[in-house]
Amino acid sequence: MLARYDKTDPKSIEAYGRKMIGHTFREIYKAGVDSKLVQEDAPVDYVESHARKNYKGGVGTLVEECYFGYKANNDAQPDFPEAGVELKVTPYVETRKTKANPAGFRAKERLVLTMINYMEIIKEKDFEHSHLWAKAQLMLLVWYLHIKGKNDIDSCIDFVQLFTPPPEDLEIIREDYEKIMAKIRAGKAHELSEGDTLYLGACTKAATAADRTTQPCSEILAKPRAFSFKNSYMTYVFTHYFLQGKVTYHKENRILKPGEKLTDFERSIETRITAYRGWSVRELAQRFSVTSDAKSRMAILAFRILGVTGNQCEEFEKAGIAVKTIRIQMNGRIRENMSFPPFRYQELAEETWDESELRDYLSSTRFFFIVYREDETGNYRLDSAKFWNIPYADLEGDVRDVWQETHDIIKEGRLTLEIEEDGKIVNNLPKKKDHPISHVRPHGRNREDTYPLPEGTHLTTKGEGRGIWQDDTCYTKQCFWLNNDYILRQIEAGKDK
Repeated sequence: MLARYDKTDPKSIEAYGRKMIGHTFREIYKAGVDSKLVQEDAPVDYVESHARKNYKGGVGTLVEECYFGYKANNDAQPDFPEAGVELKVTPYVETRKTKANPAGFRAKERLVLTMINYMEIIKEKDFEHSHLWAKAQLMLLVWYLHIKGKNDIDSCIDFVQLFTPPPEDLEIIREDYEKIMAKIRAGKAHELSEGDTLYLGACTKAATAADRTTQPCSEILAKPRAFSFKNSYMTYVFTHYFLQGKVTYHKENRILKPGEKLTDFERSIETRITAYRGWSVRELAQRFSVTSDAKSRMAILAFRILGVTGNQCEEFEKAGIAVKTIRIQMNGRIRENMSFPPFRYQELAEETWDESELRDYLSSTRFFFIVYREDETGNYRLDSAKFWNIPYADLEGDVRDVWQETHDIIKEGRLTLEIEEDGKIVNNLPKKKDHPISHVRPHGRNREDTYPLPEGTHLTTKGEGRGIWQDDTCYTKQCFWLNNDYILRQIEAGKDK
């Protein structure tokens, strides 16, 4: 399986890497021993240690040492400096096929590129001269299928290919880099969030959640972070480049057209949308020949304004941007709260805040609000558009409090229902009236749509009357919500500036 390669030639490195396709990591280790790339007297548990779940990048290190024959390191230079190629081994998973993901596969995780040294990075000249670009401009991506319950060491390598971000992506990646750098230069590294940016993120990267490090221009310690390509961007890369044609986008499903120059992606999108401010939904539907009455109609109209024929676009998909249509009523209020997927009680009980699904989603997601306002005749008219991600203080404040209160109630088996005299059923999970930003509410088809509670816990019911649960080891699905009045404040903030 092993053969020589020219370490100065990217194509030679790629051709050599392709010989791994169809082989497991365990087989690669054995071949490395046979070819003397690794010594037979290597520690007996070499394979097992590199397969452990808590050894992040273990199989990647194995490929470096047992196949390409160089010692794994944390150098700022690419893994193959003479060729300018960085090696990245990364998993993908099989998922349910949907309209948004007809391929039925997605990247399992974000792709970590290089650590951010806050004190040193401010000395870099610009993006093109950064350690980040040295690592990301040409990568040999090695993909393997992660199967739940199966050790990755026995997974097969399926795809090996050189990849460099295309020019249209680089425009946005460069903008993302500058946004991250602006916070670091301003002494706000502790406020960095993956939701600040589109394709390139600054993800947390530390041995423990309590780890902190120094930053320039501030005495506040910040979480260690690394540059990474977001999960959504890596999913796009995998399905559109590595599956080679299973899922493709037509050019009209991109906002940026070939050769189009970009100065500020987000501002340009907002400007294009607000050029139609005051148009009613009916007028926009006529203007853009949209006949659908689907719930997503208002979002579809916004995409038509942007020149996109579908209800999703390449840039938003790569950035993992969540599009939300907001309807402001005549009374100045928003009817709907913003919901998230229902949480599983057993999984929530085992989470910590720093590694929770809710925190990961809100800290890494950028939202695009399309705002319609109801006029005196009851018709909704396009009002504005705004990119937004939750402020750090809000996430680590009330949202964290709501999550922690919910977590503790579930984990400690304190979930309680009270049957009031009128038959109304009230639980003791965090309520909107008690929290300015978020709360917990049901999110199931009906009361019988349930998830099991943590083993050893049960539901307590107080009061008599209808609605008492027959099975006290499960409860109706619930989810976290952002309060509608909080969303309204975020939309209105800075509007007149």
